Amino acid sequence: MSEAVRQARFDDGEPLDALGLRAAEAAAGTLRSAGPTPVSPSPRCRQTARVLGLPAPVDEPVLAGCDHGRWRGRTLDEIAAAEPEALARWLADPAAAPHGGEPLQAVLDRVADWLAALPQDAPAVTAVVEPDVVRAAAVHALGAPAAAFWRLDVRPLTATHLSGRAGRWNLRCGEPL
Repeated sequence: MSEAVRQARFDDGEPLDALGLRAAEAAAGTLRSAGPTPVSPSPRCRQTARVLGLPAPVDEPVLAGCDHGRWRGRTLDEIAAAEPEALARWLADPAAAPHGGEPLQAVLDRVADWLAALPQDAPAVTAVVEPDVVRAAAVHALGAPAAAFWRLDVRPLTATHLSGRAGRWNLRCGEPL
């Protein structure tokens, strides 16, 4: 949890807020990892991985949250008031990037590629990632259309489990830590 999440602001690189830090401290030791921990390269994900006590957190750029370009740091309400057509286009078209950043389709594709590249015989991987990366992974696992991305709520400090591989994923969502 960060102030940006609490205010429905496009992420601007903030670390955990005091409440988020306390929640992560309370959840320390609840997750296990068989090896290095891939982490979205945001301050709050790095901080969360460290506080949770996960081994060898490693920034994984492919698991970064969506780059929202010039909308970074602004609230959804601000964008809706200032650029309603651009916001509507962004929400309706996964290839659109009216903010000058990254289209949603790019996030969906890179997360799908990361999942596909996991070795068949790899041990379980624990990753600490942004909510939009969790959504992208769930959309891929379910074979759902890109529009399903907007229908998935991802709460802070919850675990989403993907099991299986090679095009047949099972999904368990929202397990509190």
